[in-house]
Amino acid sequence: MRRDGKAGSRGAGKPVIDGVFDQFIADQAGRIVPRTLEKYKNVLDLLRHHLNGYGHDALTSTERKVFEDHFNAEGEAHRDFCQIFGPEKILPNLSMFLSYFMVRKVIAGQDLLRAAGTVTKKLSRWLGEKGYVSVDVASEGAEKGAEAGRDLPRAERAARILYEAMQKSAVDPTELSEEDFLDFDHFTISKLRTGQLWLTNFEGGKEQALGPIAVPSKATELLQEGWDVGCALGRVRGKWRLVEVGNIYPG
Repeated sequence: MRRDGKAGSRGAGKPVIDGVFDQFIADQAGRIVPRTLEKYKNVLDLLRHHLNGYGHDALTSTERKVFEDHFNAEGEAHRDFCQIFGPEKILPNLSMFLSYFMVRKVIAGQDLLRAAGTVTKKLSRWLGEKGYVSVDVASEGAEKGAEAGRDLPRAERAARILYEAMQKSAVDPTELSEEDFLDFDHFTISKLRTGQLWLTNFEGGKEQALGPIAVPSKATELLQEGWDVGCALGRVRGKWRLVEVGNIYPG
């Protein structure tokens, strides 16, 4: 893979994402210990993977043509997203990286989830300091990173608590009638109380509210309204319960 920081579509002297990431790491190398620097590299590798896989989804028609021409080229002419576009494309993709990619696509523990927030926060500020993005855009990106550093580990812990509680439940979804079972979907937390949560989703084009659903109080201490929960629900004696639990996505 070419990592020289240049791409034919941007012309000489115009940095591409790969080169900017390398510059960021080089700048941090003298400020942080080697172990921490490795965490930074790991997070940037994941962000690069996300951008190369999904960054093209938000391109304009003109940009998509540029992307396809380079991406579909063979041999030495082939370029990935991070070898085609510049640093202005990093922060607009940050929300999806933090709220979706790190949750669903990466098997990440608490330490890596926290590092993802820390690194993207510092990267955002650094991009602003270097003039690659405006101060306002950099500030917004840094805020997203700070929120992720706080919320991603909380969401992971809450998902684990809910899963363990669900595993102890005696509810067998195969024994529920069709009207008492809602298949696995993404539900939004609309309300929280200690040991209870309310979920909403759209069924037949209409919003439906479900709850209260009894859950461990330790989970509701971590969760926030507006977060999405991947789960399936079963109604037992008139009350909805979690019968399958997946990931939780901070809003």
